[in-house]
Amino acid sequence: MRRLRHFIILLLILILPALYSSKTVENNPKIMAAQAIDLPQIREKGRLSVVTDFNSINYFIYKGQPMGFQYELLNELAKDLDIELDLKVSNNLAANFESLVTGDYDLIASNLTITNARKELVDFTTPYSQTSQVLVQRSLDPKNPALQTMVRNPIDLAGKTIYVHQNSSYSARLQNLEEEIGEDIVIIEVPAETEQLIKMVANGEIMYTISDQNIASVNKSYYPNIDIETAVSFPQNQAWAVRKGSVQLKKAINDWMENFSKTAKYAVIYNKYFNSERSALIVKSDYYYPETGKISRFDEIIKRESAKIGWDWRLVASMIYQESRFNPNVTSWAGAFGIMQLMPGTAKRYGVSKKSSPESQIVAGVKLIKWLDDRFIDEVPDDHERAKFVLAAYNIGYGHVRDAINLTSKYGGNPSLWDNNVETYLLKKSDPAYYKDPVVRSGYCRGNETQKYVKDIIYRYDHYLNMDGVEIALNSK
Repeated sequence: MRRLRHFIILLLILILPALYSSKTVENNPKIMAAQAIDLPQIREKGRLSVVTDFNSINYFIYKGQPMGFQYELLNELAKDLDIELDLKVSNNLAANFESLVTGDYDLIASNLTITNARKELVDFTTPYSQTSQVLVQRSLDPKNPALQTMVRNPIDLAGKTIYVHQNSSYSARLQNLEEEIGEDIVIIEVPAETEQLIKMVANGEIMYTISDQNIASVNKSYYPNIDIETAVSFPQNQAWAVRKGSVQLKKAINDWMENFSKTAKYAVIYNKYFNSERSALIVKSDYYYPETGKISRFDEIIKRESAKIGWDWRLVASMIYQESRFNPNVTSWAGAFGIMQLMPGTAKRYGVSKKSSPESQIVAGVKLIKWLDDRFIDEVPDDHERAKFVLAAYNIGYGHVRDAINLTSKYGGNPSLWDNNVETYLLKKSDPAYYKDPVVRSGYCRGNETQKYVKDIIYRYDHYLNMDGVEIALNSK
């Protein structure tokens, strides 16, 4: 029975590498096409497609801002490669490996343990860290020490029930440990991410789980009542994974990692997520998304008002973050005030002032969004595309965006597209050859700030959208 279970689970953990044998690859055009994608092809498409996992270390949303160890490393890599980062999130390891092999992603940026079986499927970058796997159990209760026995020797795991993240290397390690001790271990694989399982141990919902030692150490600062002193493996290398055939991408990442890992900036990033007491404060905050599902204290108001105009509340939330960082008490150098940074004249039109409540200011700001949306709806029918026009107009004024639309039409661009079309002519409105054009009514403007404003809001909104799939995965049983 143990041998059969060992075989079945091993197949799942290793993503059925036999499916990707040379014979199968030859018969699978999608995999063959994917293996032809390397750094030159990635540059040609204009973005590096990456998947990472969602937890309190690698990637998370805190007070409306994406953060995380892997997130910050990936942004540094994208800067070095001078390429746009297209980041998605999934805690489903099996799906991530499959999507890498078939070309949906170019890179898996997670704390992947390098194993021989995985090396049959993908190529790994140079390891960026080492860690051991440890048993996570509750510490002895000093009031009732007789009620619990601490596991200090892996041989004592015989007969114990251990919950592990589905398709992780932890299950493979426990399977090997079964063979080493000659006894059964009850291994239960669940969709819950390792940090969730650690929390369940701390809360007494389960007795044991397995974690990488560095992740367990960070989580001990959240849950002082866990014990992580029992190692169940030797030190293991951790790295990122690229698709087989991505030789140039792998070399570029390795060269960058070797140089960047020696810098002070890398040390700051590492210590920020692995050695900072602030991590515990973040996780216990009301605005740590994985625990609370909240972006800000104004979420319910934003949801209510956004629904009235048919906008995704997370897009409005991203805009408010850009305007005020959800601080209702800020005033800009130009006189814009409050959580929506309304100019005094506009605020007066909608019946609010500096003394108005944040709720009233949000109501007014959303009404302005609706007014702008109505101005563009006929010529920009696509909702997602039109949102960029609205955001730009909210930032720089409707007249300047209207001028950019007129210039785009005059010079042969597409006036219904923002990227590389209307945005381009907004930038040109700092040039007399364009802001003095007869089709221009609002004169000179400096459009680069507005271009960045729109891009930043959409970028952050995409991160908020990343939370959808994770929320489903985290809550599945």
